[in-house]
Order: sequence, then structure tokens, then C-alpha cells
Amino acid sequence: MSFAKRIDIAITKAIAEGQISPSPAKLAEALQYAVTPGGARIRPTILMSVAAACGDQYPKLADAAATAIELMHCASLVHDDLPCFDDADTRRGEPSVHSVYGEALAVLVGDSLIIMAFEILAKAATEEPIRAVALMRVLATRSGMPNGICAGQGWESETEIDLSAYHSAKTGALFIAATQMGAIAGGQDGAQWEELGARIGEAFQVADDLRDALYDERTLGKPAGQDDLHGRPNAVTEFGVEGAIKRMCDILSGAIASIPKCPGEAMLAAMVTAQAEVLTPIEWRAEQATKIVGE
Repeated sequence: MSFAKRIDIAITKAIAEGQISPSPAKLAEALQYAVTPGGARIRPTILMSVAAACGDQYPKLADAAATAIELMHCASLVHDDLPCFDDADTRRGEPSVHSVYGEALAVLVGDSLIIMAFEILAKAATEEPIRAVALMRVLATRSGMPNGICAGQGWESETEIDLSAYHSAKTGALFIAATQMGAIAGGQDGAQWEELGARIGEAFQVADDLRDALYDERTLGKPAGQDDLHGRPNAVTEFGVEGAIKRMCDILSGAIASIPKCPGEAMLAAMVTAQAEVLTPIEWRAEQATKIVGE
């Protein structure tokens, strides 16, 4: 079964269990809305890729971990879109959760998804308790303070921002969680997989900065120009478009070099290489192609 199918089945099951009657109907409906459509599901896909590369010794744990990290990511998007943060009207090309269900329910949706993520890992503890606890610890570390996505959001309220710490927490944290949790579910120690996750996260942040600067709202599926609007530091401002793309590619090259020894090392290298193509802005690729034809 493909990673995408495994992820979809596991997430569908988790949401359905959260909607069991009796439960508040609007909140139950909003839970489904928050995770649909699913986007690229890049974090759970990376997690499963690492688990497979490590031997996929505990597939049920991998399914649980992939579901948990995607629910945590979706929760962060719901909260990130709230009026008190980005006040975004759209997400993935559709109205944001608070735009459809109101701010109060959006807060509850995000909270519910976070709790659901840990509940899924707790249920998986019946299979491999020690590894399940390790998965919970990684997800908690990369979600809260001082090094998780909560810290990343918190940096935006500071007058002086540590750019490296900000990017590491806001974007890199869940990518680190993905590689470490994948390794744990695959039967390895997660610690040695931190660098790979950090580098992928850093590259993804640069790519996100590029998309925010180059794309319009229709292409992005969410409001564009948010970095400039909110005065956030970003790679395009610091390096320019060409420099930011070069930096992203350099980071991904470093990511390949950082892959720990494992049975699926070549497969992971190919995955990271493919991500470089996916992350490079389409508009820039088209522009470069035009230049080459012109020459």
C-alpha cells in the first residue's frame, strides 16, 4: 500500500473516532473540514519514508506517528489563521476554519486535533510502549516550548527576532519530528536523524518565503505577501530571489549528505532530490526555461 493511502486511511479513522455520537455536531464537522483537503501531507510522507528506509519494523507505529504529526500540523494551521495571528481568510484554496465556523470553534478544532494526536500515540503504546513513549516525547518537544512550533509562533511577538531560532521552531520543528519519529517507528534511534529533519525544514522555510514573495493568493491557496505585511524576516528579503533559491538547493544538498546509514539510504536521497524540484517556485522555473530557449 502506498504511503499516501496509508496516511489517508489512518487520518480518516482518527477523525471518525473523534466524531462518534453523542458529540457537538458543528465541532465534529469542523474537525473533518480542518484536515480536508489534505494538501501534500509532506510531513507524514517524510516520516513514513524514513520508517521504510530504516526497515519499517513497526508499521502500526508508523501509521500512528504519521497521523499524529499531520494532525498537529493541521492544528497549527487552524491556529495560525486565527484573527489574533495571521487573520487569514483562506487556506489550501478554501475558506479557513474560522471563516466558516467562527473563531471560537476554530480554537476548539485546533485544541482537539492536538489532543487527538497524542491520544493516537497513546493507543499505539499497546503495541510497543517504549517506542510509543519516545514518539510522544519527540512530538511534544517539537510542538511546545522552547523548541517547537509554539515557540515559532511566539517569536513573532518579540521586538528582536533570532532568525535561526525562529525558522527552526516555526517550520523546522515538525520536519525534525518527522525524521526522528520515522526512525523510531522504523526501529532505529531517532537522535541521529535530527540534522536531516532540520535541513529539510530549513529548505522548506526558504521555499515558503519564495512562494510568499512570488505567488498570488490564487496560486498559493492562502493570502500572499504575508511576510512583508507582518514585517517578518525572510530569505527573499535577505538574499534576493536568485540567492534564496541557491540557498535552498545548498541546504537540500547538505540534507542528502546528512542521511544516516540505513537500508534505504539511496531511496531517501532520491526523495530529497525530488523535493528540490517540487519546492523550487514554478514561476522561476518557467522564467529560467524561457531564458535557456532564448539563448
